[in-house]
Amino acid sequence: MSERIPSAMIEKSEHSAQTLMLIDGHAQAYRSFFAIRELKSRTGQPANAVFGFFKSLISLMAQHRPSHLAVIWDGGLDAKRVALHPAYKAQRPPMPESLDSQIDAIAEGLRSGHFATWMQEGVEADDWISKAAVNFAEQHGHVLISSSDKDFMQLVSDRVHLIKPGQEAGSTFGPAEVLAKTGVQPQQIVDWLSLMGDSVDGIPGVPSVGPKTASDLLRKYGTLQEILNQTGTLMPERLRHAIVSHASSLGRNQELIALRTEIPVPVDFKACDLGQFCPVSWRGFCAQWGFNSLARGFDTLSNEREQPELCLT
Repeated sequence: MSERIPSAMIEKSEHSAQTLMLIDGHAQAYRSFFAIRELKSRTGQPANAVFGFFKSLISLMAQHRPSHLAVIWDGGLDAKRVALHPAYKAQRPPMPESLDSQIDAIAEGLRSGHFATWMQEGVEADDWISKAAVNFAEQHGHVLISSSDKDFMQLVSDRVHLIKPGQEAGSTFGPAEVLAKTGVQPQQIVDWLSLMGDSVDGIPGVPSVGPKTASDLLRKYGTLQEILNQTGTLMPERLRHAIVSHASSLGRNQELIALRTEIPVPVDFKACDLGQFCPVSWRGFCAQWGFNSLARGFDTLSNEREQPELCLT
């Protein structure tokens, strides 16, 4: 049985809190691609990632009831990060061909429903998501980021929470969960990751410093800079030597890991308003792909305030 989006989600009173859901597009597409195998469209095209992406989108919206939503895609690696560390994300395997062929279809489906979908060459999705999250939290309300990327823990606050795959339905990952998982506060995450490194992104940390040692150091000294200032204290000799000898790379790691909110990209929150959902063209997209259950899943977004002229633009 498909999950349905409560119509109340888009019939917001002027007093209701606004919530922006930000989705890491490529991450969700990858999860969907590997979760569902051998699904074809009516015309024989690979369809597993397309179907899984929108099935997950329906589920997320039904559970969390956002007022606004945007799907943000990677536009390639940030040139400044690559110049700083050429090995940055260099070891990642190429996207499977049958997934690559479905990305445009997912974007087409999003546009058909008038969901905001953003990508710009040379802009990493993490940075754009970061900018949108910080701006919306400051100006409008709450933010939910759907991603398993641990870098997003640095953004977590009372107003910015994460939705992580595998969490209990409807639950979110806030400051208390960051502390429980890592042993440090959200504002210490950049330093925590800088110390232990991130093999997924090709960022080497300090040898022999894992999650526990990194969190122990930050609980004791507060910041990475203060750890460097205190290397002459009672710190064990082996650890002291490792940190001192990697001081320059630690500074580099901070620059690589810190998400950038000042990037020159737009954040149009009006375009994210789910009140603009277009059921007419969305049903057409579902019919084209043979996704009847997905069409039904979004049916309750259609309401008496539907504006057909908007759907035709």
